[in-house]
Amino acid sequence: MPIHDWTRVDAGIFHAFHHDWITEISRALNRGLLPAMYYALPEQFAGGIGPDVLSLHRPAGSGGPPRADAPDGGVVLAIAPPRVRMRMRSEANRYAAKAKAVTIRHVSNHEVVAMLEIVSPGNKNNQNGLKAFVRKAHEALSAGVHLLILDLFPPGPRDPQGIHRAVWGEDCGEDFALPADKPLTCVAYIGGFGAEAFLEPVAVGDALPDMPLFLTPEVYVPVPLEATYQSAWDGMPAYWREVLAAGPAPAGGA
Repeated sequence: MPIHDWTRVDAGIFHAFHHDWITEISRALNRGLLPAMYYALPEQFAGGIGPDVLSLHRPAGSGGPPRADAPDGGVVLAIAPPRVRMRMRSEANRYAAKAKAVTIRHVSNHEVVAMLEIVSPGNKNNQNGLKAFVRKAHEALSAGVHLLILDLFPPGPRDPQGIHRAVWGEDCGEDFALPADKPLTCVAYIGGFGAEAFLEPVAVGDALPDMPLFLTPEVYVPVPLEATYQSAWDGMPAYWREVLAAGPAPAGGA
């Protein structure tokens, strides 16, 4: 299933797909991809990442020790690094506001350890939306939360070098540039002091890669983006599937 040109449809249509894709990813993670002590939830964050977002109320009787340093499962980074093109070490319109993310929490304290975000048009089509998205990413990474960001929209006037440059800033280096023929972005981040980025540029027509979602700085799970995209696509109305399957957007945009 190739990546479609989502600039052909308005933000409301992508929002509907976004909702279903987030749900499919969460289901896939909970059906055996995550180690037993972790779980995924589709959650909506209207504001930034604060203590109330990072922690859920612990159910009565569910107290326990802090989360284990090493999950019983997942892939060890040092043994099987993600197959991505670039690895870097660190030296809000209404639909964007409604958009959900997948959070990964640990059962010992129900704190967020990782998040998966799918970029919406409203995250990039105005300066306030982009600033809010970047601020949320910075807050998560600073809190030690690991991120996976998927951006199926090409760079625009507010993110001319793509969403990764907007988030990663000067740590990208002066020579950073997305390949001209791969303007879309799948990027995973290790949060905390030893931050790293794992970037795979993609394009309309490409198959989506599996991307790492880190649970700790050393361990990740591969997220089946292609399979979950296909499942969400199959639930879209036939009319809009035909519009999106018709090919590149006409000159002047849709």
